[in-house]
Amino acid sequence: MIQRCHKWRQKRKQYIDQARQTADEIERERLLQAAEHYGRIVNAEQGKIDSTRDPKEKAAAAAAAQAEVATENSDEEEQQLPEFIIG
Repeated sequence: MIQRCHKWRQKRKQYIDQARQTADEIERERLLQAAEHYGRIVNAEQGKIDSTRDPKEKAAAAAAAQAEVATENSDEEEQQLPEFIIG
């Protein structure tokens, strides 16, 4: 379960990175929607994983997940897509 979750997180990040690099607005939106889809899958799977853990492990896992989400969010905030593409 954890390995699948990790694989889906990587796929989500890949789609977000591709969206940042594409100049086509329609393709960018499609990629961002695919990334959002994988984000929902990850959240559902993480809920299943968390429900099988004991309370001590949940606290440690929650702290690790928060750190990972904070890192992903800071990456996204740093590299906002430009309003227009110069090329």
